[in-house]
Amino acid sequence: MPEGTAVVTGGGRGIGASIARALAGDGWSLVVTARSRDQIDAVAEETGGRAVQMDVSDSDSVEQGFDEIGRVDLLVANAGIGSHDDSDWWRTFEVNVLGVHLTCEAALARGASRIVITGSGASYLPGASATAYPASKAAVCRYAETLNNRLRDVPVFVFSPGLVRTKMTVGHLPEDAPWTPPELAPKLVRKLATGRYDALAGRYIHAEHDDVDDLLARIDDIRERDLNAIRLRR
Repeated sequence: MPEGTAVVTGGGRGIGASIARALAGDGWSLVVTARSRDQIDAVAEETGGRAVQMDVSDSDSVEQGFDEIGRVDLLVANAGIGSHDDSDWWRTFEVNVLGVHLTCEAALARGASRIVITGSGASYLPGASATAYPASKAAVCRYAETLNNRLRDVPVFVFSPGLVRTKMTVGHLPEDAPWTPPELAPKLVRKLATGRYDALAGRYIHAEHDDVDDLLARIDDIRERDLNAIRLRR
């Protein structure tokens, strides 16, 4: 069983809450954060963890929240928002990109030895017309790769949970969309948290379409061909 503190930002609902429940089930000492106090209180009560209110886009809020948390071993930087019509363009970047950076730096300053960041297939899939969300997630994907390069001894992962039914997606996509089973993202994060898959750090991993055991078995080829990464191909 893990011995350490796992922090899940955006852990009050949806994918973040599911990840929090999975990590708590594995024995992590869990902290869930979000702006909505009632949501994180409910998840903390359910999982036996702690709730810390935090706005990831505000540096003071992040520092105060992590001061309250104390020692961090695993960070799941999951907090994010969608912008289907670009109505709040810059706010999308403040939460999705700046929020990831602020929480990663705060967690690292408090001992984090492993980071998992929630990305999205929107970072590379063609056909998008809204500009904020896909661009923010492309930035997050690249951020995770370069942060992993910078740190060297702290693995940083970025993964896509797939197309999961959440408050962010339902109503904005057709009912017959290729929905991803919601249990796959928590299952993937549980694996990444074990340390067994650290060789895959810095690579883009999809919860539905990538088998991390298969990727690990092909790691030499993945490195040689620079696979599972956002690149310009000519």
